[in-house]
Amino acid sequence: EKFGVKHAFAANSCTTAMHVATQVFGIKEGDEVIITPVTFIATSLVVLKEGGKPVYADIDPRTFNIDPVKIEEKVTDKTKAIYVVHYGGQMCDMDPIMEIAGKYNLYVLEDCAHAAGSKYKGKAAGSIGDIGCFSFHSLKNITTLGEGGMITTNNDELIDRINRMRVMSITNWNPDQKEFSFGGFKSVKTGIEDYWIPSHFDVIDDDGKWGCNYRMNEAQAAVGRTQLKKLDMLIDKRRENARYITEGIKDVKGLTPAYESSDCYHSYHLYTLCIEEDQLGASRDNFLRVLYREEGIQCILHYQPTYHFTGLKKLYGYPDILCPNAEKFFYRRELNLPMHPRLTRKDLDTMIQGVRNAAEKVRNSGG
Repeated sequence: EKFGVKHAFAANSCTTAMHVATQVFGIKEGDEVIITPVTFIATSLVVLKEGGKPVYADIDPRTFNIDPVKIEEKVTDKTKAIYVVHYGGQMCDMDPIMEIAGKYNLYVLEDCAHAAGSKYKGKAAGSIGDIGCFSFHSLKNITTLGEGGMITTNNDELIDRINRMRVMSITNWNPDQKEFSFGGFKSVKTGIEDYWIPSHFDVIDDDGKWGCNYRMNEAQAAVGRTQLKKLDMLIDKRRENARYITEGIKDVKGLTPAYESSDCYHSYHLYTLCIEEDQLGASRDNFLRVLYREEGIQCILHYQPTYHFTGLKKLYGYPDILCPNAEKFFYRRELNLPMHPRLTRKDLDTMIQGVRNAAEKVRNSGG
């Protein structure tokens, strides 16, 4: 109900949720899946585990999300799905993405690890694509004791496969079957009360795909239900904090505050600040050094283009220069300021002043 979907399934992480989705979509060796390069390795890893090839489409330099125009350029007769990531809590431009998927008969997975509470044109994250996958890791918008995940879908045809891939390919025996014979033993079911015949469950494959134990435990689920009631409040605090930061730094030349699309309700899992080197007169790395070492503001970077990782280059030989916007974004422009609901006004003022001070110190320094 909270996310506006017909079906939701608990999982033990977003990674396992996405692996379930990848198996449900039937991704296999030789299949291609179009993915953003600006994401955690998990989004590509689940495709690699099934023998598929991630095909990386470049990002929009304002939203840092996958660019729909770049998606269509990557479609081939081997393409089976599009995996989008709602970076930082701002949703992708889903209407053109769904149009592309419909045109080429492709599945769409929404990686909503950053996006619990986010919306696009009034629709919740995880309610637009074929399957949505959420993270409840301790760093996310809500948590279930450190790890946890969720699978959402409006597609009735996928729910049986989702259940089997999530729980070790287990299913019920055919309810219409009355006689069973195994290994010389014969059993006859005489009615519904014979629940033990032939046994408590059956196990089947789904076109050669086999499920695993990706369930969430009950203590985690109890915490998650309580956290869900707080989600709106937590997102309101994140949005308030983000807008306060933006107001405090928006006039600093050479700094681009986080962008919020008018189509989106941004949940601000991340607050991404971009450094425009040609305007600031200093590099992102020099700015970050001063911000950390002299102003005491520790930031982090999300994410190195996935195709630069050693294992993927070894497997598919991706070139160093593939998605120029993504490469410039990670290596030259972006950093993530501290962002969470417990930031105090003092924390925010300290951060704003630190950013302003660092900008002045590095400006035209040649660093």
